[in-house]
Amino acid sequence: MDITYGLGDSLYLNLTNRCTNQCEFCVRQYKDGIAGYNLRLDKEPTVKEVIAEIENPEDYEEIVFCGYGEPLIRLEAVIEIADWLQKFDVAVRINTNGQANLIHQRNIVPELKGLIDTISISLNAKNAKKYKQLCNPEFGLDTFPAILDFIEECKGIIPNVVLSVVKYPTTSIYECRKIAENLGVEFKVRQYSQSDTKEDN
Repeated sequence: MDITYGLGDSLYLNLTNRCTNQCEFCVRQYKDGIAGYNLRLDKEPTVKEVIAEIENPEDYEEIVFCGYGEPLIRLEAVIEIADWLQKFDVAVRINTNGQANLIHQRNIVPELKGLIDTISISLNAKNAKKYKQLCNPEFGLDTFPAILDFIEECKGIIPNVVLSVVKYPTTSIYECRKIAENLGVEFKVRQYSQSDTKEDN
């Protein structure tokens, strides 16, 4: 199993395979990994194991918390590793489904202050009903408004906040872009294919 994997100038950290969504477009549905890496974990890595795998963070332009699951499920591990990364001249990003406050039943965003440079939050739908149909979230119809609240919480605490969507047949790019504009955050469209990967969030 691969707990870190390099793509381009970035190193990705695969902390967990657990996720609160079962998205129709997710590469996990039909592949064990990407680019020759096996991202199916036999067990979740410890913080020490992840740091040992990273070795020298300054070999990369960016360290990204993103694997075959939702990284903020392992919030304490993310915080501990991100805190260690502050010793180095490297950007730190989290790719997330934006459900951390639902998962932990509190506002976790202040705990990320000073540790994360960019947070990329997947939306992928224009409203709660469409989101439930596409992403099959564990938290049902409550998920979509909670993600919007999470985005608002991130503004002012995390320097770069990005809302991302996959260009999927049921996704309204126009409506999602409007949501990003109304929230005052960056917007990114990811192309969908059977080789689509979560790290492009």
